[in-house]
Amino acid sequence: MNVRLRATIAATIVVAVALGIAAAVLVSSLKGSLERSANAEAARKVVSAVPMAVEAVPAQQATLTTLTTDPDVQLVNAATTRAAIPWQATDDFAVATMDVSTKAGTITVWGRASLAGAEEALATLNGLLLPGVPLLLAVVAGMTWFSVGRALAPVAAIRTKVADITARDLHQRVPVPDSGDEIARLATTVNGTLDRLERAVERHKRFVADAAHELRSPIATLRARLELAAPTSDTTEALADLERLQALAGDLLLLARLDAGEPLRAEELDLGQIAAEESLRPGKSVLLDISPDVVISGSRGHLTRLVVNLVDNAVRHAATTVEVRVYEKDGQAVLEVLDDGPGIPEEHREAVFDRFTRLDEARARDAGGAGLGLPIARDIAILHGGTLAVQDGGLVARFPMNRTAPAYVKPQ
Repeated sequence: MNVRLRATIAATIVVAVALGIAAAVLVSSLKGSLERSANAEAARKVVSAVPMAVEAVPAQQATLTTLTTDPDVQLVNAATTRAAIPWQATDDFAVATMDVSTKAGTITVWGRASLAGAEEALATLNGLLLPGVPLLLAVVAGMTWFSVGRALAPVAAIRTKVADITARDLHQRVPVPDSGDEIARLATTVNGTLDRLERAVERHKRFVADAAHELRSPIATLRARLELAAPTSDTTEALADLERLQALAGDLLLLARLDAGEPLRAEELDLGQIAAEESLRPGKSVLLDISPDVVISGSRGHLTRLVVNLVDNAVRHAATTVEVRVYEKDGQAVLEVLDDGPGIPEEHREAVFDRFTRLDEARARDAGGAGLGLPIARDIAILHGGTLAVQDGGLVARFPMNRTAPAYVKPQ
């Protein structure tokens, strides 16, 4: 439930409760006032009838007499039971009484005043409140929805702009409204954060470029010297260690570039052709099942690295057979790299994509790995708008077909 809807519901409920209480108080107060007025009118009639009652009642007066001058006044002697008086059993009148001493003895003067006017007034009020309160609530809900929507419109604009900003266009900034309120200060703060982020990314990119040059040059020089040196067991071991160091440096630099969100030089590529070329490199025995014309948009260098990492991983862990499949399914390009090795246990199928993570079995059989091959492959898949996951028998990568590669989304 979004903020706009929550605010509208909350405002409507508050107003509904307030109107309900106000309406109940109003009805109750009006009813009480009208009833008091009717009681006062009944009492006035009794007081006004007392002089006439004294004169109208002879000694032999019957038990119940109605004054001819006022049908709403009755005279009752002491011998009359209260049950004989019909007025006390009705809710249509307010009734007042007064005991008066006469020559015939003590009599009670009863007076009444109609409550019809009060009931009519209450009915009129209820007739106004019953449709009026829901209508007013609808107006409150509509105004709240409109007002909150206008207040939150700058927030929506900020959110949309932030969602569009990637590492490739950190120069963009969110719009700052002219309201001068908290939302304007939020936009200003976001732009300040983007300024700092842009500077940090630029420093990171410069560092990556400098590190690439500073690392590759001495490693390449050292390797050339070892290859030219007289072959001994020491030089052979040093070359092997240097190859691992060179591979690790290359992996780290590639991860740094991926994390920096460098833009792709995207082009239309045949995923099956790349998979076939990289799977049949010397020293590898791989079965191929390649469908033609599985074309995606992406970077040849990145996709080549993805295939190489997946095939190398499968070759290291296979018992006898590695198979690479490329096909189209449900509008996606699918790359499967399968092997007949022990496979990856269910509980480790996400952990293998964490950087520098190596399973115990991998540590025993693959002493040269650094645990970066699969994380790099997944980052490349995500960079191309795809996915990479473990399945029974190997790994599967899926990519959208025939579309420009999306902006980079840094893996979580």
